[in-house]
Amino acid sequence: MERKTKLEVEEFYHIYNRGVEKRKIFQNSSEYKRFLILLYIANNDQPLHIKDFGSISIEEIFKQDRGEQLVAIGAYCLMPNHFHLLLTPLVDGGVSKFMLKLQTGYSMYFNKKNDRVGALFQGTFKSEYIDDDIYLRYIYAYIHLNPAKLKNSNWKTQSKSFLNQLKKFISEYPYSSLQEYLSSDYKIINPKLFPVEETNIIDYSTIVDDFSEFPEDNPREDDQNLGIK
Repeated sequence: MERKTKLEVEEFYHIYNRGVEKRKIFQNSSEYKRFLILLYIANNDQPLHIKDFGSISIEEIFKQDRGEQLVAIGAYCLMPNHFHLLLTPLVDGGVSKFMLKLQTGYSMYFNKKNDRVGALFQGTFKSEYIDDDIYLRYIYAYIHLNPAKLKNSNWKTQSKSFLNQLKKFISEYPYSSLQEYLSSDYKIINPKLFPVEETNIIDYSTIVDDFSEFPEDNPREDDQNLGIK
């Protein structure tokens, strides 16, 4: 199927970006937490007001009514120098509006906190159109297994005992939507709009096996093509 360049409603997209010059964009837990908060509060049709959320618990923030949402988020993962999102726009232009608010809001916070100026991200954002269910399953696995690289970049070739330890690490990684799937406590994500069975997401054997079915040089999705290391 021909890849679509316009981000259309009811279609699915893998959205990703990294820090300019491959710099770290998340240096500590407070910065990860701020991005998670922005994934929630930037997802509406109202202007984003930058303020200090330090006095409000993240649980209370997730209870706030956001109004009309711009996108539905099916998966996410934050890594030290990049992030991955699985999105479907709910309104025309939803992805672009959401990503502008998200990246601008986080850049303003990060620059103020770290006394820096200039661009934080490498351009606006990158997108890949997901054109079939097999590719969608792959993206779910790719996003949720991204933290494996923090343990070993060559994790696929490791022993079975290592993979068992890795599964525990992935399940406990605090900056991934896998936490929401495991607990069935959906805050940032809205899985109902994505045609993938939940069991395929939270079953570690399934996601590891699914991911290993794809060759390292998959022409659509590998780290070289994504520009992420």
